Amino acid sequence: MFDRFFRLKPSLPKPDSIQVGARSVPLLFVHNPKARRYLLRLRSDGVARVTVPRSGSISTAKDFLARNIGWLEQQIQKLESQPKTSTEWKLGNEIYFRGERVKIEVETAGQIRFGPEFLTLRNVSVDLRPAIQKHLRKLAQQELPVKAMELAALHGIEISRVSVRNQKSRWGSCSRRGTISLNWRLIQTPDFVRDYIILHELAHRRQMNHSDQFWQEVERLCPDYLTAERWLKIHRLGLR
Repeated sequence: MFDRFFRLKPSLPKPDSIQVGARSVPLLFVHNPKARRYLLRLRSDGVARVTVPRSGSISTAKDFLARNIGWLEQQIQKLESQPKTSTEWKLGNEIYFRGERVKIEVETAGQIRFGPEFLTLRNVSVDLRPAIQKHLRKLAQQELPVKAMELAALHGIEISRVSVRNQKSRWGSCSRRGTISLNWRLIQTPDFVRDYIILHELAHRRQMNHSDQFWQEVERLCPDYLTAERWLKIHRLGLR
């Protein structure tokens, strides 16, 4: 899902690591009051995350983890076998901007261009990612709240405010008080994907869950939402 709500209970202990074969794997227990069962996930940064449901306990979570060590080891092997890619953005690299792959190029001395956007920098030979991401985030902060308010008004849905954030594992969220939070990386997606994520969160103003009724509301607001989900599934690794 795009709008998971995880809250860590202060009373829950957080073991530092677990031994999986010859590896010491960082471990994190996270309490999620909305979860119906225990869940185990290996994050892209190599941390094993165990979700504990509302009525669950750490001791039961540890038993659950022990039963799934074999699966976790397989996931670690898959992660380690993936080719390592550079996180730096250099001249000649391509990035996503409004759903298109655009090349980072020199425009003039001290100025770069990616798609229709220009940036003036002191040094174009360093990692350009921080400067470009700062520019993209500024665009997102200007555009995403306006679009969210526009879509909310169009569909007669009341929201209190819209924030643009740097979420690592979700595209958006909706609070019970009507605050919509959106990931700035939506500026990298096509308009129809951006709109779907916003409408997905707006649908939570009518169904604060992921029930069948919620997905019926999503389909009513965004009939072609599966196409948007498919785009995100295919291109999500390029949106970083």
